[in-house]
Amino acid sequence: MKIIKYSYKFRLNPTEEQKTLLNKHFGSVRWIYNYFLNKRKEEYLNNRKSLNYYDQAAELTKIKKNNDWLYEICAQSLQYSLKCLDQSYQNFFNKRAKFPNFKSKKNRNSYTIPQDVKIENDKLIVIKFNEGIKIIMERQIKGKIKKATISKTPTGKYFVSILTEKEFTPVEKTNKSIGIDLGLKDFLVLSDGTKIKNPRFIKHYERILRLNQKSLSRKTKGSKRYERKRLRVARIYEKITNSRIDLIHKTTCDLIKNFDIIYLEDLNVKGMMKNHKLAKAISDVCWSTFITTLTYKSLWNDKQVIHIDRFFPSSKTCSVCGWIKQDLTLKDREWICPKCGTNHDRDKNAAINILNEGYRLENISVGTTDYGRGDKIRPDLGTIDETSKKRKHSVSKTEF
Repeated sequence: MKIIKYSYKFRLNPTEEQKTLLNKHFGSVRWIYNYFLNKRKEEYLNNRKSLNYYDQAAELTKIKKNNDWLYEICAQSLQYSLKCLDQSYQNFFNKRAKFPNFKSKKNRNSYTIPQDVKIENDKLIVIKFNEGIKIIMERQIKGKIKKATISKTPTGKYFVSILTEKEFTPVEKTNKSIGIDLGLKDFLVLSDGTKIKNPRFIKHYERILRLNQKSLSRKTKGSKRYERKRLRVARIYEKITNSRIDLIHKTTCDLIKNFDIIYLEDLNVKGMMKNHKLAKAISDVCWSTFITTLTYKSLWNDKQVIHIDRFFPSSKTCSVCGWIKQDLTLKDREWICPKCGTNHDRDKNAAINILNEGYRLENISVGTTDYGRGDKIRPDLGTIDETSKKRKHSVSKTEF
């Protein structure tokens, strides 16, 4: 048993009065965030000084005295927005994120209640909502409730994400390893030959999305027809997002249950997105979200996700003899090794090479030469000619 932080997400069904108060919370928290972000920027531009959380928390108290409408809002949520702003600055200066942007009401609206969150009689009880907001409980909450974030989607739906600390039992060990090749033709290909199809969600909804967006562009902003069509477009995007998340969670859960060590390529997704011919397809498969989800689930279950060097020529290397086909292009889905005559499926061959490279690196890291986790040992690189060795580290970053 181990203690983890786990989030539950439920749909809310507020009354009209509660919707009005929730919208006030969204707007007030957004206003506070934008106001103090602007103050920080002005202070630095004018005086070359940087404000911190404590300076702005003191100023928030003064602002509330001159703006009575802020007393309708949970004070803890306003302070929490300042902490989020301060954390955004720290992430920027530590090179973990970009410079914080101003928040817009057109996107997802949310605010956080950092304490005093209760669930009673299928109602969410938080500060300023003592009568409770009706919550659709799909499952029981386990663990200690830490905080809650109430959000509103562009389609007008209200949700609450409840963060808890609970005991978690990892899945059983399987003593199996797998190599994974992420691709566009297939979502991913395993070294055992299993392929998971790429649903191509954007392509599936592209026609209906294009027609509705074209119709939306002809409507007058602010009109009822404009709002109805905007909701229609938002629902299509919501369907695409939910479908992606569902695929990612189902796939990652299956991988974690069946394998103890998972080998992946360290893909430069940001660099690949600069290729305008492939950017749309790459964004549709959400490689970064998949890897992030797989990583935190592996930590929960004491499994390992190991990344292989992005310059390793997994697709160009023959998994049988180690010969490298330098002229392999993206359109070549199959190729025959001229040295040993093996017919390779590009993606399966890449997954096998990733697995074998993972074994080789693991052997090097533990200082052994005879341990190989079974009979699938990557061929000796000494058989590869010197020219191929020199070119090994100059493989294109866009190979996958």
